[in-house]
Amino acid sequence: MKVSEILKVKGDILYTVTPDKPMAEAVEIMAEKDIGSLVVMEFGELVGMLTFREVMKALYKNKGTIGTETVRKHMDDHPITITPDTEVNEVRRLMLERHARYVPVVNAKTLLGVISFYDVAKAVFEAQSFENKMLKAYIRDWPAEGDE
Repeated sequence: MKVSEILKVKGDILYTVTPDKPMAEAVEIMAEKDIGSLVVMEFGELVGMLTFREVMKALYKNKGTIGTETVRKHMDDHPITITPDTEVNEVRRLMLERHARYVPVVNAKTLLGVISFYDVAKAVFEAQSFENKMLKAYIRDWPAEGDE
């Protein structure tokens, strides 16, 4: 299974923020939209990711307040990226290796979406459930010995 298949099911809603946006506004967007990440875009290009991890680090650094700094100060400015042709098993490996819960999907320099650990887990679960269903149907229709 490829990333492009997950994106088709997930849809194309994508939330972005600029690096000069105050952290408080970025956190507000994340809370209002009930999302775990924002893609940071500048001049039409991906320049970073802001996730719950970076928000929590900012809260810790500022002793429980989000502070007055911008997204640029706290974003991950070197997020891993994948393409629509990346295999899901490779995405799983990358996410586990880099402890990444959200990974931007890009084609050349065009941002197509974000895949979350949840999206990957759901896709794998659904694929395995379908395969199990097909195997069970196959086994049920298995001819008895001597019925050939």
